[in-house]
Amino acid sequence: MALFRILWLRRWIRRKTNPIPVDRADLWKKRLSVGYMLVAWNAFGLVCYMVYKGKSDWAKYYGLKSEEELSISPGKQWAKILGIQNAKVYKVSGLNVTSEDLNDTVGEKEETDNINTKIN
Repeated sequence: MALFRILWLRRWIRRKTNPIPVDRADLWKKRLSVGYMLVAWNAFGLVCYMVYKGKSDWAKYYGLKSEEELSISPGKQWAKILGIQNAKVYKVSGLNVTSEDLNDTVGEKEETDNINTKIN
């Protein structure tokens, strides 16, 4: 509790409750950790199943995204959400780095760097 500096709450809880024996507290800690593990594993399995079935973008699957939002790249969407004007988006694909100004049209891209390495 000292991590969050809510010492008055700690003192109030200790005044109003009885101490728990160590063996009983350890037993409940083990039970709760097993329960947490089962819930986390099932949530992970659900996410994997949704990705496998093609529902990874749930907003698209349920029709909550418009066609305009689907056509815009994530970099442009974040620049729009954050209100950034004259932003430049860098895209890295393998060893190729391309940049795109958000003020330009969608089709125009400028290649800034192309790194080719040769092993002799």
